[in-house]
Amino acid sequence: MSGLVQQPIKTPSLFVSALLSTTSPTPTASTLKPSAMPTSLTLPLPAVGAAVAASPVTASRVATPYRSRPLRLVATPAATASSSPSTSTSAVSSAPPSARHSRKHLAGRDGAPSKPTKPRVFFLDVNPLCFRGSQRSLSAFARWLALFFAHVSLRDPVVAVLDGEGGNEYRRRLLPSYKAHRARGVGTGADSRVVDVLRECNVPVVRVHGYEADDVVATLTEQVLQKGYRVVIASPDKDFKQLISDDVQLVMPIPEIGRWSFYTLRHYVAQYKCDPTADLSLRCFMGDEADGVPGIQHLVPGFGRKTAVKLLQKHGSLENLLNTAAIRTVGKGYAQDALTKHADYLRKNYEVLSLKRDVNVQLDDSWLSTRNTYNDTSVLSDFILQFNNEGRS
Repeated sequence: MSGLVQQPIKTPSLFVSALLSTTSPTPTASTLKPSAMPTSLTLPLPAVGAAVAASPVTASRVATPYRSRPLRLVATPAATASSSPSTSTSAVSSAPPSARHSRKHLAGRDGAPSKPTKPRVFFLDVNPLCFRGSQRSLSAFARWLALFFAHVSLRDPVVAVLDGEGGNEYRRRLLPSYKAHRARGVGTGADSRVVDVLRECNVPVVRVHGYEADDVVATLTEQVLQKGYRVVIASPDKDFKQLISDDVQLVMPIPEIGRWSFYTLRHYVAQYKCDPTADLSLRCFMGDEADGVPGIQHLVPGFGRKTAVKLLQKHGSLENLLNTAAIRTVGKGYAQDALTKHADYLRKNYEVLSLKRDVNVQLDDSWLSTRNTYNDTSVLSDFILQFNNEGRS
């Protein structure tokens, strides 16, 4: 029987499949016909930003949105498909080295080797994953973590970051409404259990007193980029969009479909029609209702996203725009009035919404090592079992 040779990878644990209630059938030798297998096949990678779904037997990096050209995969003799994860993995690994493909040797339509991509480092924003809606939920955290390990990060380095004690205080002094409606932390007992699980899965945990996780991630991202790595930030928090670039992207949990989905520079430009460098300035005008930061439209009806984008495209940044508006007219009357009368208001929003890059935290080179995934199955299984025994959701 012939098949497409896949890069050897660690298959997700059976408990992850059970946890996600995956029902799609697993192909076996009896369901695959040799006559139906082509001798060569051109397959496009999934669209950039494709959601990462659970698979009952194999996990791969096909959801990684760094290559948009189709790949030419040539069928070679491979082991017979098996419903056993261990059998499938060992069989594929035994294929001749010349028959295996890696990122470094994948070819495009022209047959030329593709440019090797930089290694990735993941930052896991822990706090938002510990909630289901507005309610604390460690079972939600366990589920997202299982999906993340099995289908997103695989063996790439992962650094988990939590909010430090009093991390919101600086911004609340500037703007009392900032996250005033949010629950503070995930609870002392729950917090300890989360940290224990992460460390047992060989994930370093970082927390800096007086700073939010967002600021710590932004600071560490700068340090990782300087070492020649790409960064993927795993978080639903849109504050991180101001960091997006060619080498920084997000992967976001989507509760509606129960999957992680990549969000890249291309997605940002398609959604907002501007460059991420203007994201922070744009949000100063629009505000952030989820974080309790009011936008200027509450003060100046009619001053919306379209007006803000147009002005920022011309002047580049909020500060440039405000400085220019102070000496000459930059737009229609209502826009000019808004910029001159509410300049301090907009500058305060900027200070509240901007992520700090100067937190006193230093990247440890050991955090960039390939993650040992040996404990994942047993640790997460035990963690899930605790909730079943305690009757928690």
